Amino acid sequence: MQYAIETEHLTKSYGQVRAVADVDLQVPSGEIYGFVGLNGAGKTTTIRLLLGMIHPTSGSARVLGQQVGPQGAGPWARVGHIAGSPSAYPQLTVRENLEVARRLHGVRDARATDRVVELFALAPYVDRKAGTLSSGNLQRLGLARALLHTPELLILDEPANGLDPAGVVEIRELLRSLVQSHGVTVFMSSHILTEVDRLATRIGIIHKGSLVEELDARGLEELRTPRLQVRARNMELARLTLTHAGYAVNAADDMLVVSDRRAVEAPDEVAALLVGAGTPPVRLAVEQEDLESHFLRLTGETG
Repeated sequence: MQYAIETEHLTKSYGQVRAVADVDLQVPSGEIYGFVGLNGAGKTTTIRLLLGMIHPTSGSARVLGQQVGPQGAGPWARVGHIAGSPSAYPQLTVRENLEVARRLHGVRDARATDRVVELFALAPYVDRKAGTLSSGNLQRLGLARALLHTPELLILDEPANGLDPAGVVEIRELLRSLVQSHGVTVFMSSHILTEVDRLATRIGIIHKGSLVEELDARGLEELRTPRLQVRARNMELARLTLTHAGYAVNAADDMLVVSDRRAVEAPDEVAALLVGAGTPPVRLAVEQEDLESHFLRLTGETG
């Protein structure tokens, strides 16, 4: 498999504080990888390491097959990024900022600026100085600049920051289109777990600097699958009864979890089985765990 991003034991320490601790990432090309965690979990530090903005204490990173190294080594002509809060020359207009970026990237087509202005609905602000923009429009300018040179890989730190709900939806659909129609790879960090859950094809959860879990497409599908939670007076008898009836039963904490579709759609049949076996249920509930609740349970946070 070809990876757009690979890290091995990537670590960054500041004195006694390990901001990123021994992180191994493998981001396949053509996917949207959601890198999620609480504020301060290590998301932005990891992104700065991937972009060569800071040097690791130990470990290594490869981006688009090229080692990220000293003196700015890396495939940066093929990468678009937002790292931290988007910045711009405040005394220059939106168009002037984009023109500076176009020339720096060596993009000869002068129409590239007009294309990203249209793409991010910046036309009403194109002659306004960047220092007067709202946080949402400054974010749009940052995204426009990141896409100006049609990169193969987008590395985005909190791309929905400052956007109103309509803007969040627009960016979501744009990123999905870039991946599906143009084969772009997106690595995006966010603490807005519900938004990542809608968009990402693979998710990594970082907590206190460590990558604590990765979920691929299958794992995400399983996470989103509704299941029936069962608690009965005699839990072992209930498990045996349901297993004998052909249900796939897993024990979780003090309950049984049945993910069969027929159990979810007809919990009354499960109840009848248990009553007939002499262990009537004391709880039957169809549950569907989303990414947010999974994250909170995994990290021990209470929300």
